[in-house]
Amino acid sequence: MKIPIFANNNIAKPQEISMSESKSSSHTSTSTSSESIISSSPPIEIYDVVVVGAGPIGLATAIGLRKRGIENILVIDQARAFRQIGHGLDLLPNGLKALKHIDRDAYEEVKKASINFFKPKQSHSGNTVETTLKQKPPKTSPKWVYKNLQGQLIRSVPLGFDDWLKIYGEGRLSIPWYDLQTTLKNLLPEDRVKANHRCIDVIDEPENQCVRIICVSDTKIETNLYAHWDDPQKYNDTQPQIADIKGTISEIKSIRAKLVVAADGINSTIRKVLYKDSFYHSFAQPEYSGFAAISCMEIAEIPNDLEKELEEKFFQDSSIMTLINDQVSTEHSYAATPRLLLFRKQSGQVGYILNLAFPLDLLQDKSGSYLINLAVQELEKAGFPSEIKKLVSISPPCNIQQRPFYIHRAIISDPTQNPGNSDFNIQDHLVKIQPPWSAGRVVLVGDAAHGMPPFNGQGANQGFEDVLTVATAIANIAQKNNWDDKQAIATAFEKYERLRRPFVAYIQDATLTGLAHSSNEKWQEFQQQVHCRNFDQAIEALV
Repeated sequence: MKIPIFANNNIAKPQEISMSESKSSSHTSTSTSSESIISSSPPIEIYDVVVVGAGPIGLATAIGLRKRGIENILVIDQARAFRQIGHGLDLLPNGLKALKHIDRDAYEEVKKASINFFKPKQSHSGNTVETTLKQKPPKTSPKWVYKNLQGQLIRSVPLGFDDWLKIYGEGRLSIPWYDLQTTLKNLLPEDRVKANHRCIDVIDEPENQCVRIICVSDTKIETNLYAHWDDPQKYNDTQPQIADIKGTISEIKSIRAKLVVAADGINSTIRKVLYKDSFYHSFAQPEYSGFAAISCMEIAEIPNDLEKELEEKFFQDSSIMTLINDQVSTEHSYAATPRLLLFRKQSGQVGYILNLAFPLDLLQDKSGSYLINLAVQELEKAGFPSEIKKLVSISPPCNIQQRPFYIHRAIISDPTQNPGNSDFNIQDHLVKIQPPWSAGRVVLVGDAAHGMPPFNGQGANQGFEDVLTVATAIANIAQKNNWDDKQAIATAFEKYERLRRPFVAYIQDATLTGLAHSSNEKWQEFQQQVHCRNFDQAIEALV
């Protein structure tokens, strides 16, 4: 199977989007009654590149630019204090290949920081804790298994780095989001990353051949984000939460740059600014994907008989698995079928994540027992076994969470008006809308461009592919000294979009349809498509 090529004859002609230009009147901003605004003197410095967003994708962008000789950069983030938050990430061969091309030192440091979720737990003395029924050391390399509702094996996916390296020419790593962020941060000079800078607007300044980023900072919050990394426990114990701070004083700042890379996530402020008052204004906000998750990350007390049933029928020698009804006839019904990710931590505690297609209004503002009952009802309708329903029903209400999944579609299929002809084929009359990922001197990357549900583990990995592409494009601009050539900048970013959009659309389609998981053949085909591409060829296409 080849990556789908989208026919150009039904592609909507891109509409021009542009940032507002600076005017002689001063920029104004509204504030709440608890805030007083202090105007600061506008800086005179113009950076080559400002990256908005200090998550892994934004930090990797800065690292990639510095690796290519672009030193006059800055990373800003709205976070007022960096905490140990975020979930675990799987860095797959395509993401690691991209990271290695971005900066080999970053690749090596991330490998060192990665963890093995399934190694035996160590005691304080360094000895291995005695194993029990709850905690068995794996007999072989740990695997993620897929089983049907009868506990029969569908497929088994090895999790070891070397297992993936042998098959795809690169390994697989697991790492907490915060650890990945910290590892990449440590590769940048301290003065190149600034917290407490919430972007609220981006304004074109053609007279200065740059753009101006308008930020708001809280003057009562420490601006040295590294202090929060150095001793997070100190700040967890002693610093007041932002909700407790009264009379916040905000300072408006302006930061100028030749180029801006927006890595500010799926709720990107910069995306909203670029799309405002344009043909694409309805695509500024992320769209609900139709999928959501109900999860409980820890069930400490499980009755012995239920624990034994789970062990014998499902866990066996595995610590993580996906349970699904494999008796489905179409890809659509497969995507709509609930999937339960069941896992056992090193401590022996069991948890789960239930992914399902669900109306958003049934989840919003819901919590605790309501979500437990809702999950049990969905499992009942999908034919899940009694052991799984019992496990979910004893979930502590305080540990239950819900998470709707949103998406920025790379390509939107918009049907034209049906003429009423019985021979009308809607697939022949779809207009393909492609919301642009750049405007002038600003370019979107990662979730800000194409955020998606996590079912194939491709969010961060596709973000790293974006970083490699954009860093290469910007390095080419710098090498040719085209910082003030708007046409050269536009051409560079158009190449980025042409290279990345079709593949991202393919990933999103596979994610929403469940195509990769519908059979072992489809699984292998998807993995080959994603992980066995030649990144050197992509770089050559940009240059």
